[in-house]
Amino acid sequence: MSKEFSAVARSVVEKLGGANNVVALTHCMTRLRFVLKDEAKIDAAAIKGVKGVMGVVRNGDQCQVIIGNNVAAAYKEVMKLCNFDGVPSEYTPAPKVKLTPKVIGAKMLDALVGTMSPLIPAIIGGSMVKLAAMLLLMFNIYEADHSTIILLNTIGDGAFFFLPIMVAASAAIKFKTNMSLAIGIAGVLVHPNFIDLMAQAADGRAVELFGIPVTSVRYTYTVIPVLIMTWIQSYIERWVDSITPAVTKNFLKPMLIVLIAAPIGILLVGPMGIWIGTAISTLVYTIHGALGPLAVAIMGALWPLLVLTGMHRVFTPTIIQTIAETGTEGMVMPSEIGANIGMGGACLAVAWKTKNIALKQTSMAAGASALMAGISEPALYGVLVRLKRPLIATLITGFIVGGLAGMAGIASHSMAAPSLFTSVQFIDVNDPMSLVWVLGLMALSVVLSFVLTLVLGFEDIPNDEDEANPTAAKESAKESAEEVETPVPAKPATA
Repeated sequence: MSKEFSAVARSVVEKLGGANNVVALTHCMTRLRFVLKDEAKIDAAAIKGVKGVMGVVRNGDQCQVIIGNNVAAAYKEVMKLCNFDGVPSEYTPAPKVKLTPKVIGAKMLDALVGTMSPLIPAIIGGSMVKLAAMLLLMFNIYEADHSTIILLNTIGDGAFFFLPIMVAASAAIKFKTNMSLAIGIAGVLVHPNFIDLMAQAADGRAVELFGIPVTSVRYTYTVIPVLIMTWIQSYIERWVDSITPAVTKNFLKPMLIVLIAAPIGILLVGPMGIWIGTAISTLVYTIHGALGPLAVAIMGALWPLLVLTGMHRVFTPTIIQTIAETGTEGMVMPSEIGANIGMGGACLAVAWKTKNIALKQTSMAAGASALMAGISEPALYGVLVRLKRPLIATLITGFIVGGLAGMAGIASHSMAAPSLFTSVQFIDVNDPMSLVWVLGLMALSVVLSFVLTLVLGFEDIPNDEDEANPTAAKESAKESAEEVETPVPAKPATA
């Protein structure tokens, strides 16, 4: 496999303008995310033609190359070709772009997605451990006060309770600021003494910093406050670096950054971030409250398109906050059942009908990935977008199944991508029929998308057309989809 992806890596890097044009590289579950010096050197059409590449998404100076579930193997090969010890001397920052609402929106989305993507495996892992504890309680294997249940819930809750610290570390890489300082400042928000002070403030006791009242806020399980705080810290760090003498930088610079950034975060940015996050959640669930099952149906139809644009990550903080506050999430997660499983069913239909051997193998691997692991990008980029009408079948399936999920009141205790293996996250311990509903909806998703794909048909691809590497597609079904994104900053932050 290493030889196979070595060729893919060389071809991709070459068509991105060469190794010297690559500033930084990360990977998520299916994509290589390149940050480039000069986006004009990208040959997107040529990259799409590389065997083993499923698609290309461009976003400013970032180019995302969709590989599939074997992305970690491709990532290792690309890393061998590029040097990220520092920014090459010939590197010049990209020219400043005029700020328009569209540019601001794109930058905000990129910051959120770039920060949250590396954290998804930890969040999913914690969620599934908590689900395991819930099942042990459901089947009366342990009592709620048993140490095993307490420890399992603690293990599962670790990623959520300390989410601000994880966000700080990831955001520090994204905003190219000092990670240890970002973690230290975020750590204040989950410090036992600070949590105790916030509890006292909530009870009416005056809590102040230098005579300025401190708003009572609970920061555990939150994303937006620390994301904003770390972004502001990046500017504070540059300013402090410009005013501190070289002889004092080792101690004066970090001290000033912490003394400036931490109070700003506690007094202003933290509460503002909570208000923003709450406003977004309120908007989403107000729509759900007004439209009911129709809102879940619409989300189910839109979900594949949101994944295509990367905008599905916008809902991650909302889902986390809702599950933390209420224990379940009943709009976004249920809508994904029909979308994810439907994409798998559509791919199986393509594999059934196509005469193209390479497309058949790609479709089977992509379908298995969506059905078993909930990873839909191989299906989207490798099959559905290319053939178009199967994508329409998936959108219809997402709408119908999403509406039924909303009518049944299905809700998730976790944010793992819906699949056959993660269906337990929709179990309601007080309603055993909830599992029957979920399994029924998943079966309907497969059958409906399969039938609709055959009815709508698609224009088959001739066997002699250069296809994506079928060997990579076959292997993708066997690989784990939950690879941890390992970011490599363009330039290590210094104290």
